[in-house]
Amino acid sequence: MSDLSAQVRAALDAAVTAIGGKPRDGQIEMAEAVANALTDRHHLMVQAGTGTGKSLAYLIPALVHGRKVLVATATLALQRQLVERDLPAVVPALEKQLGRKITYAIYKGVGNYICLAKMNSEEPDPDGELLLESSYLEKDAKRLHAWARSKDVSGDRDDAPEVDRRVWAANSLSGRECVGADSCAYGSQCFAAKAKAKAQDADVVVTNHTLLAIEIVDSHPILPERDAVILDEAHEFMDRTTQAVTEELTSARVQRAAAMARKYLPGKVSEAFTNAADSFHDAMNDYGADVKGDFAKQGRLEEIPQSLENPVRKVRESATALVQSLGADDEILEPEALAERARVKGAVQEIATTAGKLLKMGDTHVLWYEPTFSTLHLAPLSVSHILRSNLLTQNPVIATSATLTVGNGFDAMAKSIGFLVGNDADEAVADDEIDPANVQFLDVGSPFDFANQGMLYLPKHLPEPTRDGTSPQVLEELGELIDAAGGRTLALFSSWRGVEAADAYLRDVLKERPISIITQKRGDAVGPLVERFAKDETSVLLGTMSLWQGVDVPGNSCILVAIDRLPFPRPDEPVLAARSALADNAGGSGFMQVSVPRAALLLAQGAGRLIRSIDDRGVVAIMDSRIVTKRYGNILLNSMPPLWRTNDKEVVRESLKRLSQNLSE
Repeated sequence: MSDLSAQVRAALDAAVTAIGGKPRDGQIEMAEAVANALTDRHHLMVQAGTGTGKSLAYLIPALVHGRKVLVATATLALQRQLVERDLPAVVPALEKQLGRKITYAIYKGVGNYICLAKMNSEEPDPDGELLLESSYLEKDAKRLHAWARSKDVSGDRDDAPEVDRRVWAANSLSGRECVGADSCAYGSQCFAAKAKAKAQDADVVVTNHTLLAIEIVDSHPILPERDAVILDEAHEFMDRTTQAVTEELTSARVQRAAAMARKYLPGKVSEAFTNAADSFHDAMNDYGADVKGDFAKQGRLEEIPQSLENPVRKVRESATALVQSLGADDEILEPEALAERARVKGAVQEIATTAGKLLKMGDTHVLWYEPTFSTLHLAPLSVSHILRSNLLTQNPVIATSATLTVGNGFDAMAKSIGFLVGNDADEAVADDEIDPANVQFLDVGSPFDFANQGMLYLPKHLPEPTRDGTSPQVLEELGELIDAAGGRTLALFSSWRGVEAADAYLRDVLKERPISIITQKRGDAVGPLVERFAKDETSVLLGTMSLWQGVDVPGNSCILVAIDRLPFPRPDEPVLAARSALADNAGGSGFMQVSVPRAALLLAQGAGRLIRSIDDRGVVAIMDSRIVTKRYGNILLNSMPPLWRTNDKEVVRESLKRLSQNLSE
């Protein structure tokens, strides 16, 4: 064993002891692989099943190395777990073991912190004026202001009192509108600047996928310099990157920027921009009314609609002229006026940039119109090449998740993140760059005994799903399984329609049983729903896509995870439909290259909600017979935890009844 391996082992032992845990083979194997990747400066993809303790397996080797690492997560829950639970629990023991101080920090985008300049401005901008018209919003604003002025607060949205999102918008701003601490009257007190300064010097900086993605795509440093990047929840990274770089244009945003400009720079230039904003608003309203009545016009657009092209062009031209006027005014020396100008210029520049991109959209992007919020969206067809050139050639990247393989292989996930695998691995790289093909793959399994702890129920007799929503047979079977389990069920649906149908059916058939039904509604925060479900052991939680991942309810409250249908992307999802079409046109299969890998990862995530601890027992029921009747079913099954499989309903019902009885005694 090398000196480094011995040091990593000793530090891992100290950390695990500090939290009252036991050494796990998978965790040790992963920690040693991470240490090697950091030493040799190569990339690593690690699939680490639930219960491995992967956060310690990547944090410990990084800290032993003394390397500055950036940890990017997809969810706020994991960020908080790292900064509020994992690191505070192990750092004292590690400091003793390594004989040096260890620092860590969390860093989020500017919009996550209160902007003191905006909060204290005597001239309310369009975001703020709305608050004066509503008494409850004004109360929220007063609460937020009082908190921001109290001693030693972070200014971070997650620590702030709960306020309406409009109140938050009136007291915060986007990165493009921020003038920067050096030029701002409140620079020395700035919450975002303080968080960034703390992060600059920390050994471990925890951030989110979105912020890292924006930095990579814009090639503009937002986050501190680092020696290595760790992508946790890496199966989400490509989607988060795509979302982060998707441009959006709404008439509300354009009109807000015009209102800011009128206040700051009244005159012909802002008047022209206001007129363009109003014309764009009318054109979007007309187009929206037209689209709502015609399903064929919804979804992906091959080009910008004719009725919108001229209004968008006028918005871009007038916004560009306004930005030039604002840039020409160099006489201002007063910090508050400078900050105000930067905010207006940032907001208008953002509109000009987005409108410009919409007008020169090529075949590398996907354009669509979303009718609910009357929005034009523009997303890149692929982000892997940007990730490759701006991330994977710069630092070693450790990508980890409980689900990274599709049908037993890493290739699909590796390609989406930008690693070069297979025939692509011969691309040349510069001497001072890290090779995106120099990536190692490791699956450390899970400490759980899935085959003995859980069953996978695959009912062959149920009809295949149709476009009409969840079938009566599936609902009937679901009701029987929930009845047998005495509640204790997380039921996952691939659409809101499915959730609503199940809610109506189950409330009727289970009304005589002491089982409470918790149903997710559009816009509900996931955290409180999951808390209610975990507390009430006889409850059922019905929900859609946001509950398929990240829900962690070990113990008696969840012994059945039911999945209504295979989670293939909907045909009207514009980006995935475009990626499928591209694969088809290149002679491949969009279904096998895009839809199946996506369904496999989601299915594995959904099934992973069942066994969360060494004592958990239960059943995952997939109520979609295609998983056993179609050829692609094996790929999906091989991507899931190795539960014991059966298609015998009576065996499953009896097992759930016995388990429920044991838990009730």
